[in-house]
This record gives sequence, C-alpha cells and structure tokens, in this order.
Amino acid sequence: MKALLSVFFVRSAEIVPCPCCQSRLHVIGSRKRTWIQGSGSRAKIIIRRLRCLGCHKIHHELPNFLVPYRRHEAQVIEDAVMDKAAPAGVEESTIRRWRQWFETFAPYAAGCLESIAHRFQWTVESASAPPQTALHRIGRIVGSDRGWLERVVRPIANLHLWVHTRSAL
Repeated sequence: MKALLSVFFVRSAEIVPCPCCQSRLHVIGSRKRTWIQGSGSRAKIIIRRLRCLGCHKIHHELPNFLVPYRRHEAQVIEDAVMDKAAPAGVEESTIRRWRQWFETFAPYAAGCLESIAHRFQWTVESASAPPQTALHRIGRIVGSDRGWLERVVRPIANLHLWVHTRSAL
C-alpha cells in the first residue's frame, strides 16, 4: 500500500508545473507540520516537499488554509487582523505580532497582486475613487468576503514571491 501511495504522489506531482519556471516537480520527501485550528486544538498534517527538475528550487505543498511561516490557520489570522473577536487560545502578544506583520505585508501583497493580475489578465473590480489603503487595493483583486487572506496568500506563495525574514546560516 505504501508503494502504491508513493507512486500516486510522484505521478500527481509531475503533472503540477513549477511556479517559477514551469518545469516538472518531483517529490523528494515530506515532513510533518503542526497547525492550530480555529478552535485552538492542534493537528498534524503532512507537507510534501517538491524539487523542480528545471530550476532545482524546493517547494512545499501547503494547503490553502495555512499561511507560510504561521502556525494558525489563515481564517484565525484574518479575523485578528480585521479586529474581530479574539480567537480562542491566542495570546494578545501573538495577535499584536500578526497585526504588525500584516501592516508591513499588506502594501507588498497589494503590489504583488496588482502585478499578478496584470500579468495573467485577471478581471479587477474597478473603483470610483482610488483605494485609500493596501487592504482596499487587495480587496479589489481578491474580494473582501470571508477567506480573503487565503486568496491573497495562494498566488503570492505559488509564484515564489513570498518574502520571509528567516535567514539560512
């Protein structure tokens, strides 16, 4: 059964093109990742590691509900950023860090999304007045309905435009 599953994963990964150069991706392994659900409970998922056969970059196959380098699901972070009720079991200092992160991330994300929209000729909602904030600019592209953070993260991360502060030593 394990051999059958590994063959399925390799075949399915070869169909997905590299977001950077469009070459084939090859499964090179997996790792466990803990994520914190909206209820506050922890769960483990398996993240596949993929290497591009063209540019040799390594990609991690994250589900839509996760934000890179964050443990909580995207909806919890979105609620905290939008000043909604404090999520269950999340410390105030964590919420403050998310808000600071989003304050610096939003203008970058808006610029990335505008560039991606132009590149792929997405339909963008027109506004009668210029958007006042980065969040308004983001909303014109991905909408402002619940789940907008997931819709922001996916294209930026998949096109390898995600900026992180971790450094490899």
